Amino acid sequence: MNGSTVKWARALAEAELSGPLPRRLLHSLGVLQRATQVAELVVQDAELLASAAVLHDVGYAPRLAVTGFHPLDGARFLRDSHTADERLVRLVANHSFALLEAEERGLRAVLEAEFPVLDDQRLVDALVYCDMTTTPDGMVTTVEARLAEITSRYGSDSLVGRFIHRASPEILATAGRVEAALAIQPR
Repeated sequence: MNGSTVKWARALAEAELSGPLPRRLLHSLGVLQRATQVAELVVQDAELLASAAVLHDVGYAPRLAVTGFHPLDGARFLRDSHTADERLVRLVANHSFALLEAEERGLRAVLEAEFPVLDDQRLVDALVYCDMTTTPDGMVTTVEARLAEITSRYGSDSLVGRFIHRASPEILATAGRVEAALAIQPR
């Protein structure tokens, strides 16, 4: 990855989301902002984190929604249409415990086969944290408030509601790890 990757990623997210899903774009830009705030956790991969942050929801774009599962649709788009960096594609595919939602959708085997989860726990955690501390309007929030907002928006009995309920302990643990790591980093 080079210095222009984040610029490319942001332009791509804007091109795909600004017209049909402007609020989703606001969220993605907010997640990008959070990524710059936690970049010290992944110094060598700060650009990768920022690029994944702004592109993590690109699969929601109506023209890309083939399966209706945005992590998979977004990752396939980045891989097939843009020959994007493999690590970037795998981060987008697996952001915020997507495997659990894929399981709810009957797509876990497909997601795992095409896009294995990265072994870099700190990088994966940083992306989860950025996503789960950003509101749909791109503002900073707490993880607890974000989980409640998602549940309220989709309903606790919905597929996404069930996924969030299952993923919440892992999301909260991830946030705890990231916040602990940030607390010990030199400022």
